[in-house]
Amino acid sequence: MTATPALPGASMDRELHSQPDVWRAALDLAERGVFADVTFPGRGASVAVIGCGTSWFVAQAYAALREDNGYGPTDAYTPTEMRLGRTYDAYVLISRSGTTTEVAELIDSLPDGAHTIAVVGVADSPIAHKATQVIDLGFADEESVVQTRFATTALMALRTTVEDLDYLRGLPASAQAALEEEPEDGLVNAEQYTFLGSRFALGLAQEAALKMRESSQAWTESYNSMEYRHGPIAIAAPGRIVWALSEVPEGLADQVAATGASLITHGEDPLVELVRLHKVALETSRARGLDADAPRSLTRSVILDK
Repeated sequence: MTATPALPGASMDRELHSQPDVWRAALDLAERGVFADVTFPGRGASVAVIGCGTSWFVAQAYAALREDNGYGPTDAYTPTEMRLGRTYDAYVLISRSGTTTEVAELIDSLPDGAHTIAVVGVADSPIAHKATQVIDLGFADEESVVQTRFATTALMALRTTVEDLDYLRGLPASAQAALEEEPEDGLVNAEQYTFLGSRFALGLAQEAALKMRESSQAWTESYNSMEYRHGPIAIAAPGRIVWALSEVPEGLADQVAATGASLITHGEDPLVELVRLHKVALETSRARGLDADAPRSLTRSVILDK
């Protein structure tokens, strides 16, 4: 008997649906004090968070959360935009593969004795070897080129250092419920998607837009929720999606409705909303005849030849 071939994006499918369990594993590690062995700066200390692509958007989200929870100045950078003349008490470097050239080279450019914390999916990697300390999330590593569970688990692990564990423990169940829901009518394979967010949800809105581009070559944009009315709303139209990952500003729902676009909002934690988007991204890629595990022009890690 001939085996039924796997659907395109089989790895992404498996990995995105594993997120609730992988988050629980990260929370278990936090409860057992594993992350406490990593010396995160206390309140008032300054931190730079660095990554490329998806990892940069995770960095943005964590930086906003750390500041909003009163832990001190926190800046998010891509390695090439890092302000080397500005020193920090610690540097958090995020890389799924641990091989991203720009991140690895940045470590060598930091001040002597800089405290660096690598958040990686592969502990035996150049970035992990160079870092002062390592958060090993190998259990969240992925086969698909398109990141889902590593990124969300990295943010979950970082959130345990600045947020209440009791609140975070409820998120895996919320993510599971979101994955069991069918997307709203018209959400899969729409003509255009705009993602909105504020505070830490802004980084996740940018990541949502990137996921749709990577997996399904979709036309996507992302903006701060309050800035959306300052020009970007001009592209809203029937058949297009405006997806808010955080609270919708007063009056915006009526303004979007007047354009004929569909406003999507669920009032969930923004990380749960990103999981819901992962499912839409995969289904859209399949509707377009694409393989999300092998997106056009992309590889698992960007390694630059010198």
